[in-house]
Amino acid sequence: MAADFNGEDMLVAECLAAAAEGDFSAYFDLGVAFSTGSHGASCDLVEAHKWFNLAAVSGHEEAAQCRAEVAEDMTAREIAEAQRRARQWLAAANRVSGLKAA
Repeated sequence: MAADFNGEDMLVAECLAAAAEGDFSAYFDLGVAFSTGSHGASCDLVEAHKWFNLAAVSGHEEAAQCRAEVAEDMTAREIAEAQRRARQWLAAANRVSGLKAA
């Protein structure tokens, strides 16, 4: 199945791997990919909001503005789902970093 990936698909996969390692700039890149439906990602505003939110919380200056722009095209329920997914990501990342420290 990996042979089916093209270069753009690999960019999203690489960003996901970098995000899992705590690379905060990858959060923003994933938000861009999901908000525009580029680099092998489908357009998914819930996922875009999640990644922009994570980038903004991590201090990325442009991410908060992008999150607000994406939110304009979302329902309150979609925003709540994006926030729930961001909390899940943070909780999972905290568990993994706790295991690495042990």
